[in-house]
Amino acid sequence: MTASNKLTTISKFLSLVLRHEPERIGLELDTQGWTSIDALLQRAGTAGKAITHSQLNEVVAQCTKQRFAISEDGLRIRANQGHSIEVDLDLPALEPPEVLYHGTAQRFLESILHEGLQRRARHHVHLTANLTTATAVGQRYGKPVVLRVKSALMSSQGHVFKCSANGVWLVDAVPPQFLEPMT
Repeated sequence: MTASNKLTTISKFLSLVLRHEPERIGLELDTQGWTSIDALLQRAGTAGKAITHSQLNEVVAQCTKQRFAISEDGLRIRANQGHSIEVDLDLPALEPPEVLYHGTAQRFLESILHEGLQRRARHHVHLTANLTTATAVGQRYGKPVVLRVKSALMSSQGHVFKCSANGVWLVDAVPPQFLEPMT
């Protein structure tokens, strides 16, 4: 396995245990999603997923999506967003930009335009201020389509927006009247 493939495998494993299934390796997250790096590395090794401190630091530093954060003291790690388990990232409410974007696949468009964007198994709907990022996200699921979200208007009507450490905008849902497909 190449070094690049190894880091990708580690990143996917970290996403699994820090966002969805920490119990898979007997890991405990605190209420904000943090866990001890030493505990993570030890439990990953016991589960047959040996990760060195150096590899962990490299994954965190090189992840273009900045999925993970290491605490200021360097002792703990957490996922920045995307959890399906209950965590409180302790993010303040912020005024969003005028427009945000959401990338999805063409096959979901009719349903989304009827129901809006729902968080489903996650804690929030994920939005971005970057059109290129939204397009890339949409491509993961098929023929991409980007939705323009009238975020400032939503905010003025009481919808609460937060922004994760890696710049992903989070909101509980986006009703259909705030969505416009881009052509």
